[in-house]
Amino acid sequence: MRLGVLDVGSNTVHLVVVDAHRGAHPTPMHDDRSVLRLAEQIGPDGKLSKAGEKSLLNAVNRARQQAAERRCDELMAFVTSAIREAENGAAVLRRVREQTGVDLQVLSGEDEARLTFLAVRRWFGWSAGRLLVLDIGGGSLELATGVDEDPDVALSVPLGAGRMTRRFLPRAEVGGRPDLAALADLDRYAAELLAPVGKELRGAGDPDLVAATSKTFRTLARLAGAAPSGAGLRTPRELTDTGLSQVRGFVSRIESAALAELQGVSAQRAHQVPAGAVVAQAAMRAVDVPCVRICPWALREGVILRRLDQLEGA
Repeated sequence: MRLGVLDVGSNTVHLVVVDAHRGAHPTPMHDDRSVLRLAEQIGPDGKLSKAGEKSLLNAVNRARQQAAERRCDELMAFVTSAIREAENGAAVLRRVREQTGVDLQVLSGEDEARLTFLAVRRWFGWSAGRLLVLDIGGGSLELATGVDEDPDVALSVPLGAGRMTRRFLPRAEVGGRPDLAALADLDRYAAELLAPVGKELRGAGDPDLVAATSKTFRTLARLAGAAPSGAGLRTPRELTDTGLSQVRGFVSRIESAALAELQGVSAQRAHQVPAGAVVAQAAMRAVDVPCVRICPWALREGVILRRLDQLEGA
């Protein structure tokens, strides 16, 4: 069957269309994204702006049309932290449903962690043993660990790369160089917030494999020397604490406008790389791991796999 997945995140609205059935590798048939940076359009009152809502409506309607043109049997649409935390989020979702016919489902941080864990488990398989997964989004950081397909522990922390950039590194948002003192403040803040999280995850048992997913981790790994995307999904990639330290030192001393020109760095997210590097290193140190394997599957694949499991059960 052909499934469409529409992911409304803090940075992008991303549509993926795949051909899939239970027990098979989902085959990508179409991929389209709009960079809206919805989290940056939430004002001091905590509400998504009218301009942000309008851009969201246009992006969702565009995705709905593309899914229909490609004859999707089903379009699964969800939102994560940006809309989830907006004061007017429920009202915005209602208007989106009324004007586009698309019912955007709200995923909690724990939902995100569990679905991402499922995707990573399926990618690496049972031979991975006890699995620990780290996922840095625009608004939040998800962490999960377990030996089955459903993790024993699934947690979400408000340490997304976009959120931390807005809070600690506003100069980077306009193309400037990050403030080193602000980076140090972010490092302390992340370490403090992650201390109890790391303790809970370590208490669940030592992982046999630690995996990281998301655009942030992939970018950091590429800057540390991992193979480019052109080498293919199945090419092994990893990010070490040593390599991350070197990347962090480099990105903290370069303007984000210049960083955006490097291969492997998205121009739309270059300003978030320094904060993402700090959060990534704080997370790895909180769970006491020197290296992570990069997994190409994440939340969207988890949504697809869970839906296929449900259809098989029915």
